[in-house]
Amino acid sequence: MVKVYTCQNGVRIVYEHIPYVRSISVGIWVGAGSRFEQPEENGITHFIEHMLFKGTTTRSARQIAEEFDRIGGEINAFTSKENTCYYAKVLDHHGKLAITILADMFFNSVFQAEELEKERQVVLEEILMSEDAPDDDIHERLWKVMYPQDALGLPILGTKETLQTFDKERIQAYMNKHYYPKNVVISVAGNVSKELLLHIESLFSHFEASKEAVPLKLTYPAFHSGQFVKERDVEQSHLAMSFPAVGLRDSNYYSFIAFNNVLGGNMSSRLFQEVREEKGLAYSIFSYPSCYMDVGALTIYGSTNKQQLGLLQETVLQTIEKVRKEGIAESELVNGKEQLKGSLILNSESTTNRMSRNGRNELVHGRHETIDEVIDRIDKISMDSMNELIEKILCVEPATAVIGQGVGSVMDQLAKS
Repeated sequence: MVKVYTCQNGVRIVYEHIPYVRSISVGIWVGAGSRFEQPEENGITHFIEHMLFKGTTTRSARQIAEEFDRIGGEINAFTSKENTCYYAKVLDHHGKLAITILADMFFNSVFQAEELEKERQVVLEEILMSEDAPDDDIHERLWKVMYPQDALGLPILGTKETLQTFDKERIQAYMNKHYYPKNVVISVAGNVSKELLLHIESLFSHFEASKEAVPLKLTYPAFHSGQFVKERDVEQSHLAMSFPAVGLRDSNYYSFIAFNNVLGGNMSSRLFQEVREEKGLAYSIFSYPSCYMDVGALTIYGSTNKQQLGLLQETVLQTIEKVRKEGIAESELVNGKEQLKGSLILNSESTTNRMSRNGRNELVHGRHETIDEVIDRIDKISMDSMNELIEKILCVEPATAVIGQGVGSVMDQLAKS
């Protein structure tokens, strides 16, 4: 059972005791992501995530790494468009040490000028690596098409230009705005003891909000159709298209995830069978959901050679149109629901996945459903509600991005046909 304890200063501790495991997964979740940045700040959330590993008043970056290696633990972090998480997984008797080090990084990072410059170069390499990989680059370009006037369309990594402006003062100013007690959740899952929970509370009890703290505001941005074309000398042409979908708080969230399974989420899906198995147009073809608090997207991606790009796009659009007009079969609905339940249960066997699920649920929903309650919601997905959702998602002209050699002329020909 998931339990929540709120400290006097507003920090929430979410914990799930799993007595039959010997591990602890703990994460510090912050409601800070790239969509809450100003344009000139783009990428600073991710840069801060990197810098918290670069040394504190008591530990160097090397010492942080060595302490976790010495106990056979794992430490990492990630930044998304809506939140940041610093997390660790260790044997249960090392839980206090793990959260002590994470708290040290969280509160006492020094942001030395020398380390800032080194990590600036590291993140620049990360940006260049993403731009070099067309199957990564295309998705970032697609979000810019969908939300050209909103921070949701900006890259999580930031840009080469904004990256150069981040210094200690800007970092501290941003953290003062977004790193405050009511915007932080400590999530713990595994063989959790009362002693560990008391230790976590003591580590975060002194945490106070800055006068500059800014409550999060959702923007409910409008979806834009449009097209991005990038000429690149690569072997394959890459195609991605997105339709507006539902957010995490929408009542049709689980219906949307089940529908994605039917459309392109697995090997038996419509897109995989039609594009790869029937026509042999692509090795890589799939769809995936992206859900945020207020909006979401259904994205389809495929790659093929230049000569088949037009046929690939035509086949994808034909598959979508057939689903929109005819709906899906009862057997597909059943399979989509069972796949969703299987994924939910299999993921729950990892303490890291449980820690992540609980931390995200607390930040987004402020409540926690049991596995059985979620399965019951999935079982209640009806054909009527699914068809209504399909019509709502697929009735809009999609946003499209294409990367490859000579793709501009191919897209021009498609537009004329």
